[in-house]
Amino acid sequence: MTEPRPATPSAYAPDVPGNPDLPLTPRPSPGSGTVPFDLPGVFVGTAEYEEGPTGCTVVHVPAGARTAVDARGGAVGLSGGYEFNHAVCLAGGSVYGLGAVAGVSAELLARNRNLTKWDQLQLVSGAVIYDFSVRDNAVHPDAALGAAALRAAREGGFPVGRCGAGRAASTGKADFARAEFAGQGAAFGTFGEAKVLVATVVNAVGAVVDRDGTVVRGNYHAAEGGRRHPAVDYAEQVGRDEPADAVRGNTTLTVMVTNVRLTDRELDQVARQVHSSMHRGIQPFHTLTDGDVMFALTTDEVDLPGVPPTGFGALASEVAWDAILKGVE
Repeated sequence: MTEPRPATPSAYAPDVPGNPDLPLTPRPSPGSGTVPFDLPGVFVGTAEYEEGPTGCTVVHVPAGARTAVDARGGAVGLSGGYEFNHAVCLAGGSVYGLGAVAGVSAELLARNRNLTKWDQLQLVSGAVIYDFSVRDNAVHPDAALGAAALRAAREGGFPVGRCGAGRAASTGKADFARAEFAGQGAAFGTFGEAKVLVATVVNAVGAVVDRDGTVVRGNYHAAEGGRRHPAVDYAEQVGRDEPADAVRGNTTLTVMVTNVRLTDRELDQVARQVHSSMHRGIQPFHTLTDGDVMFALTTDEVDLPGVPPTGFGALASEVAWDAILKGVE
């Protein structure tokens, strides 16, 4: 069994410090390791405010990439949602963290010599997680942090662990007293000439489940010294006069980047297929109190002979499960 990683709720004290109250300096956010990937022209950067702690993660494709966006659940925090993007920014800080997306956009404008013709615009989409539950301050990713993450972006490696947008992520919140810290995970797969990178920030109400059906992160019962599948706890609540309150403030954010040529419709369907498949590793998923978002990007470089889009989606779904598990190691 993986070691417990309890996430202690904040006191929600009034008048807690926020960004203007502190001398914040963007810092590197390397996490516990790096997942290598081979997708030339794809850059990944992270940055954090350790005073939060909170952070952001940027996937930068300078040439741009067609994008499908699949947003589900009852609490989505999304900016842009464009069908073509030069960067995707994931951030903590809930709705206030959307400022980091604007920071990435401003940095790209400056890099592009302030050119603003219609076909020169640098498109950035982004999404946020609610990570205030585990801290008693209002520090959030802002424009400066988003720009710092973009400036830190490098080819060939995706930082994983408690870093970037997953710096203060938590999971398994059937009851917040049983939540555990999670993080940011990634996995890379190759299938002939086809390549796919999947990265995910796990901040779900659900618990993380491995391929054997074992809960490996979240919904930890300290008195029992072990984890339960949330369905067991929900079943025990049936018929109670005072049902437990739903724990709000949950979201899993995912970016998938592939070099496989897909039509717009195929890309959209593969994004939905892979996003749907992630319920195997996060249970429950796409709930009323989640704001799950998938960004699926293609660099349109190779075909995948002999395998239909559905088959490619099945392959990418296994990579996505690996990314979930990597995020909670």
